[in-house]
Amino acid sequence: MKTTTTGTRERIVRATSRLLQRQGYEGTGIKQISREAEATLGSVYHFFPGGKQELAAEAIRHGDQEFAELLRQGLDSATDPAEAVTACTRLLAEALRASDWQDGCPITTTALETVGRAPVIEEAVTAAFAHWRAVVEEKLHGSGIGLTDARELAATVINTLEGAELAAQVARSEEPLHLTGRHLARLIDTYRPQPPVPAAATAAAASTNAAGATTA
Repeated sequence: MKTTTTGTRERIVRATSRLLQRQGYEGTGIKQISREAEATLGSVYHFFPGGKQELAAEAIRHGDQEFAELLRQGLDSATDPAEAVTACTRLLAEALRASDWQDGCPITTTALETVGRAPVIEEAVTAAFAHWRAVVEEKLHGSGIGLTDARELAATVINTLEGAELAAQVARSEEPLHLTGRHLARLIDTYRPQPPVPAAATAAAASTNAAGATTA
């Protein structure tokens, strides 16, 4: 019985997350969620007595975890942070194409539709963006980039990925994401810690400069 109960709740949350991702909050009804999840209306309200807003917030948290897993998959695929972020854009592009350009950011549509009027959903959305920034920040900071720079770069990466994903959906093309990956990589490269110059090279340069000054 415990397994059945857990399975039903998970089906409801997953179905809601998928519908919100594709249709948004206003376009998704409890009855449709019930049908998609193969669960009774009674089950939906049993698990989510707060109704649609409570369910949407939980679906946002589910989408948060899914997107964070995709980010980690890309970031963990390369030691170099620039290459790792580029890998994230490739994964996003592949996932979009596989969904026939339907499954973009799991929370954006609902976030825009409910801003200012559904605090429980806004809270889940805010937490999701903070989580994604933290995932990227951890990779950048772990690669030797200073904490403040890593935090600001992480925000730039997430903000840019959001826009690129939308552009890719509209164009039905992977190119906006690939283009974004290339330019984010260049940006990240400018923040890399520079290797120390060997002492011998420093001494040689100083000697050359001194010789030039003497000749002059």
